[in-house]
Amino acid sequence: MNSPIQTIDKPLSPKGRFGRLAYAAWSFLSAIVFCIVIFILAFIASLFSGNGSEFSDFPFIAILLFIILYIGFLYFSFVFTIRRLHDRNQTGWLSLLIVVPLLNLIFLIYLFCAKGTEGENLYGPSRSTAGWEKVLGWIYIILIPLLLVFGLAANAIPAYQDYIERSQQIQMEYQQYDAE
Repeated sequence: MNSPIQTIDKPLSPKGRFGRLAYAAWSFLSAIVFCIVIFILAFIASLFSGNGSEFSDFPFIAILLFIILYIGFLYFSFVFTIRRLHDRNQTGWLSLLIVVPLLNLIFLIYLFCAKGTEGENLYGPSRSTAGWEKVLGWIYIILIPLLLVFGLAANAIPAYQDYIERSQQIQMEYQQYDAE
């Protein structure tokens, strides 16, 4: 098999392979860094907005920094997806499925669940997953269903409470109508 052999693994490069846990870990790590930097930008922008200082243009700069940061986040998301596809012995061009609404969810589930190619493939030798990647990957994998459950509960509980209030109100109106 004629394949490039990497001596040093560069996780931020699209060359090479990521197993399932490495893909989850690096995706989670990039999301954490992105959120922290966005929080810091928002905090700094709130400090400088509206106080008439020479930094009154800072919200514009913060928006520009956000756009640059978001483009970087998207780039690394594509890099991690390409490496994950390489582990499946598939072309990185399939990573463009991320931009297709609804199909991207199915595609991400596929990337998290599909087993990689054993041994060497067209994209290089198998990459061993570091211990910290395994831990961070499992945290991410466990957090995804928990966040979905809590998100659904956060929407369902107020809707149920509203339903109870409306039914009690209707019941009271019915009792008043019945008493007349």
